[in-house]
Amino acid sequence: MTDDSFRIAELLLSGYKCGHVMMKLALEAQGRDDPDLVRAMSGLSLGMGQGFNCGVLTAGCCVIGLCAGKADDEAPEDPRLAAAIDDFSGWFSTMTHRHGGIDCAHIMRFEHERLREVCPGLISESWTRLVEILDSHGIDIANPGTEAA
Repeated sequence: MTDDSFRIAELLLSGYKCGHVMMKLALEAQGRDDPDLVRAMSGLSLGMGQGFNCGVLTAGCCVIGLCAGKADDEAPEDPRLAAAIDDFSGWFSTMTHRHGGIDCAHIMRFEHERLREVCPGLISESWTRLVEILDSHGIDIANPGTEAA
């Protein structure tokens, strides 16, 4: 088990859901805390409450946006944003094929016990791949707006 896996388990045991965990990990990588941003991830939980797209997928795209999205009137959107989102969502759709698709309803099958069985591994695998994708696009998760080392 990796350090990230332990942190993911700790966050899940503290009551955070998939979207919260993805954003908390990103903020921690940046050495900061933003409770409002973490709270906003609540809207992605359980497929936006309807079993739609998995919160790991949507929150992962939000993390990419946090690192490369448009931040203010003067700063343009990072030109690497779209490709990074495409890579992550494309990878996620092929990776979750074994669960029946990208929707929470397909992954969870509306069986609450699958939260403990499937979600921790799905979050861990997705977080690892997200960091790799950001790095492959030269996006530094720890220092958004700069090139990865």
